[in-house]
Amino acid sequence: MTTPLFTLLGFALWTLLLLMFTVGVYRWQLILSGSAAIHTFAADAPTGADWYRRATRAHVNCIENLPVYASIVVVLSLTGVEGPLVNALCCIVLGARLCQTTVHVGFVQTARAVSFRFSFFTLQLLSMLGLILLIGARLAA
Repeated sequence: MTTPLFTLLGFALWTLLLLMFTVGVYRWQLILSGSAAIHTFAADAPTGADWYRRATRAHVNCIENLPVYASIVVVLSLTGVEGPLVNALCCIVLGARLCQTTVHVGFVQTARAVSFRFSFFTLQLLSMLGLILLIGARLAA
């Protein structure tokens, strides 16, 4: 398996684990304890503990970015663009995603926390743009 495909799989796994072990555990604990009915979790209403609301938003953010990264990895694979720079950029995308989510869920969102979170998001964006530029350079050659 190539590094881009491995990191794509890691991104997908992270998205699922985040859902299961934050949002899922929180909701099922409330449902099974009788504190909430299964139908009481409105998607458009901010309810629950602060960390739970952050976890929900972090999961949505993963869902929003996963298809973009998946598209890039598919095109990398189809065009045969590979090499140490591609591998490094893909690892940066995944590593920065893990860090961004951890800061989002694990810390109260002070100015410092948001700055770190935004920095990790920026690393992902720049890395994905770098991958697109590498694809463009390959196609132009």
